[in-house]
Amino acid sequence: MAQLYFYYSTMNAGKSTTLLQSAYNYRERGMEVSLYTAAIDDRFGVGKISSRIGLDTDANLFDSNTDFWLEINEQLRKKTISCILMDEVQFLNKAQVRQLAKIADELNIPVLCYGLRSDFLGNPFEGSMYLLTWADKLSEIKTVCHCGRKATMVLRVDGEGRPVKEGEQIEIGDSSRYVSVCRKHYYSEITE
Repeated sequence: MAQLYFYYSTMNAGKSTTLLQSAYNYRERGMEVSLYTAAIDDRFGVGKISSRIGLDTDANLFDSNTDFWLEINEQLRKKTISCILMDEVQFLNKAQVRQLAKIADELNIPVLCYGLRSDFLGNPFEGSMYLLTWADKLSEIKTVCHCGRKATMVLRVDGEGRPVKEGEQIEIGDSSRYVSVCRKHYYSEITE
C-alpha cells in the first residue's frame, strides 16, 4: 500500500535536497516521478526545485486552485508514475492534502511531501496542519539553532536582523529574511 509522507522542518534544513535525492533514486531505477513546487516561490526560477547546495530540477507548479487528483490522473494517461514528490507543501490547502491522500489510497502511488511545519509567528500553515493530521508517516528533518540545540522555530527578520513580530503569514524569502532557532531563542527574541 502506498502512503502519504510528510517530511517537515524549519528553514534551511535540507528539505529540498532530500526531495531531490529521492527523485534521483527513483529515476536511477528507471521509474517516473511527478514533481511539484509552489508557484508562489520563484526564488530559483519558475518551476524549479532547488537546494542551497546547488542541485535543482524542473517541476510542475501548484497554486491554491490546482486539483492534484485531476492532474495526476491526466499524467497517468501518458505514463506510469512511481512516486509524487511535493516541495513547499505548507502552501497547500485542506482540499489539496485530501487529494494527495486519495492518490496514495486509491491510485497506490506514494506521495512524499516536504515543507515547513509552522510560520514565523509559531502558527501552523494550513497544508502542514492537515499533513501532520492525515499523513501516514511523519519525519522531521533536523537542523540546529545558533546555540547548538535543535531548531524547531523560524524567526522572520528585517534588514537589520531584528525579529519581525507581525505581518502576512506568507512572505517568500531565504536566510536573509528567516533564521531557524530553538524554541527558547524564538520566544526570547519574540517577547523582547
